Amino acid sequence: MAPSFSDLHTEAGLKSLNEFLSGKVFITGTQVSKDDIKVYAAVPCAPGDEFPYAAFWYKNISGVLSDCFPGESVGVRISGPAPTDVPAAQDVPKDSPKDADDDDDLDLFGDETEEDKKAEEERAAAKSSSQKKESGKSSILLDVKPWDDETDMKKLEEAVRNLEMPGLFWGASKLVPVGYGIKKLQILLSIVDDLVSVDTLIEEHLTAEPANEYIQSCDIVAFNKI
Repeated sequence: MAPSFSDLHTEAGLKSLNEFLSGKVFITGTQVSKDDIKVYAAVPCAPGDEFPYAAFWYKNISGVLSDCFPGESVGVRISGPAPTDVPAAQDVPKDSPKDADDDDDLDLFGDETEEDKKAEEERAAAKSSSQKKESGKSSILLDVKPWDDETDMKKLEEAVRNLEMPGLFWGASKLVPVGYGIKKLQILLSIVDDLVSVDTLIEEHLTAEPANEYIQSCDIVAFNKI
């Protein structure tokens, strides 16, 4: 059963959703569910930066729906009246002179010209290009651990977010107590699969110089295709 939230058209409703999504990628589990779609439909528009977890979740759900329905607007239609006052098509007299002239000009068996062949090839190429599937995307929840309780966690997060590359997008984050005064950084990110390797991101960037001055290790908490 989907969690119950107050009116999601209000700031209080979005705040309760944002608090619930803290540290989560989706509402119920590690995959998009009917509960996510139900709550998504109740949110009138993308949450603002003051609701970082809800905004990141909303963006992920929008991406899933866009991948499922490419070329279509994403949203939920509640209801609406059927179109009225649609003008009726005018009756066209049979065997009108205009129709006869058009038939005379239409050559169904004419020879295909070079221009016709070229135009057909261009249409086929454009259709093939439009049918190419967009590169897959993934959302990830990452634990970033410091060396000890004296590590400056603000500089640790800066070292993480300063890492930029095509197809990498950092999301919301928070500090989570581990013990003995030590806290870890838990941060959301999304990637374009063809452009970013998570293993490479961790091994060659986050735990390598200069970031390893603050970062001891990184663990993947959740990894989901979107």
